Amino acid sequence: MRTRRVFPGLAAAILVAAVAPAAAAQDAAERARRIHASLIGVDSHIDTLQRVLNGNEDISRRLARGHVDLPRLREAGMVVPFFALWVPTYFKGSEAVRRTLQLRDAMQTVLDTHPDQIELATTAAEVERIAGAGRIAAVLTLEGGHQIANDLAVLRMYHRLGIRSMTLTHFRNNDWADASTDHPSHGGLTDFGRQVVREMNRLGMIVDISHVSDKTFYDVLEVTSKPVIASHSSCRALSDVPRNMTDDMIRALATNGGVIGINFGAGFVSAKDAAALRQRIGQAVATEPDLVGRPLDEFARADYLKEYGEMKPAAATLDDAVAQVVHAVKIAGVDHVGIGSDWDGINMVPTGLEDVSKMPALTAKLLERGFSEEDVRKILGGNHLRVLREVTGR
Repeated sequence: MRTRRVFPGLAAAILVAAVAPAAAAQDAAERARRIHASLIGVDSHIDTLQRVLNGNEDISRRLARGHVDLPRLREAGMVVPFFALWVPTYFKGSEAVRRTLQLRDAMQTVLDTHPDQIELATTAAEVERIAGAGRIAAVLTLEGGHQIANDLAVLRMYHRLGIRSMTLTHFRNNDWADASTDHPSHGGLTDFGRQVVREMNRLGMIVDISHVSDKTFYDVLEVTSKPVIASHSSCRALSDVPRNMTDDMIRALATNGGVIGINFGAGFVSAKDAAALRQRIGQAVATEPDLVGRPLDEFARADYLKEYGEMKPAAATLDDAVAQVVHAVKIAGVDHVGIGSDWDGINMVPTGLEDVSKMPALTAKLLERGFSEEDVRKILGGNHLRVLREVTGR
């Protein structure tokens, strides 16, 4: 029997080749843990208030369900969540205002009950103070311009309630702006829509262009005097859904000084899941209950729990989310990319990125791809804090 002779130098080379990637991954994971231990991480869009209002969930405790709670946010270093006060577009006029106030009240209950864990933040300076004290700095946002009921006075009152950002549309057009998932009716922004943008600039509220049509996006950039964000949109070049941004839009956003927050929904990050996402959005757009008051509230509650109560299987993986970040940085530059997970507002998530506690895994992958710690900290929070400071002035 002939025995195979392995030369010592060759054996050593084979061993190094096998061990080096594993060692590099382990080193990246350890570096990621160190980053997240001291991180002021910003997530520019989470829908967790829906679980508080619709499910009466106590997010002060670590929970077995959902994507986010206060303990998991702290553990991940994502201590600056933008809590979305999302009102479905089937709430009309004063009903949309009423629902917004219900969500604001639910947020206030969390703030009042757990002041040792969480505090409202309305400026970047407040974020830094609250996070420095080891607490969650909650930034409040509106998701859907229909929530102002076509009244700038309502917008101003929301600002007085501590709300510092607004997504101009949701799934449907409103009376002054076209949405990305509806048939155009205004050709972008109306004259009143331009007034809304100017008033948000004056007040110090971030203009959020996630959900708007491409034409509305470009109209906003013509009007705004301050940076805007796409709070929870990914790259259309990698997954062709209308909520994602084209490369030209991402470049324009960077020129404006704004930030794109990468959405972690499976259909947003992976073309393999895009068809399922488009179908779900179509169903949501078609939902139009003929209800008001408590019956409408109950419909919304059941609708949310049915849609988001259980995660559905997806093809997307952590690597797909990483690819979205890498592509956005390639197009916009590292100063204009952030995280806008859409946690608790998505029902298909990438394997390896199942909830906020998995964020260090994303960071480790970015480090492996050659991103510096400074770059990672910008993506994980620094860029959004810059916009908050530029818009609010503090």
